Amino acid sequence: MRLTPMQVPKASDVLADDLRERILRGEFREGTALPPERELVIQTQMSRTTVREALRILEVQGLVRIKTGRSGGAFVQVPGEESVASSVSLMIRGRQIRLAALLETREAIEPACARLAARYRTDADLARLAHADEAIAAEEGSLTDFLRANVDWHVAVAVASHNELLTGFISALSEAIYTSTDNRGFVDAEVRRVTAQAHQSITEAIRGRDADAAFRRMTRHVHEYVQAVLEVEERTAIDVPGS
Repeated sequence: MRLTPMQVPKASDVLADDLRERILRGEFREGTALPPERELVIQTQMSRTTVREALRILEVQGLVRIKTGRSGGAFVQVPGEESVASSVSLMIRGRQIRLAALLETREAIEPACARLAARYRTDADLARLAHADEAIAAEEGSLTDFLRANVDWHVAVAVASHNELLTGFISALSEAIYTSTDNRGFVDAEVRRVTAQAHQSITEAIRGRDADAAFRRMTRHVHEYVQAVLEVEERTAIDVPGS
């Protein structure tokens, strides 16, 4: 019987795993610096090259921010919704996720975002939604301005939910759907008018803390959008350009 050779982890991976767990357990608070390289070398009995490689791994994973200079070092940062959005975007691009699947996901989670937004919104959230509503309703705005405001509004609803996971998902989904839809052949003056009305109606439900109305109106709005897009879209896979 032939034995499979054991895979021995690299020293840098072992150190990165240990530091990652300590960061996630809260031993190193956000914004504080990890021990200097020379101190880590002494503590771990590893080479400076190994320590630097471990820190680079953590930097790529978004757990530390490397600053150079006299006041430099590896400073801890806790992953936020931008990390979720980045991971979801990479999966969408790498797996060539079908547009229909993206739209199904939006239908499944955006009404929940609207319900939570109605419960937890703040004055700052309402101001962000109102700003997007104004941009969407502006008749003199270009198609690009309208589409960007549309993305901003959907993300603003997610932000108002105060749920970091949902915000990350919606940020990635909105950008993916925006870049993959043939908007010039789909969005006309009537679509813009209907969209503006739907958004304002949902915003008012969120403003009034009417969670059921926000859920119901977002469900109807997203469903109608999905049906309209699927009628004009024939692609089954998308390619989301990098930002």
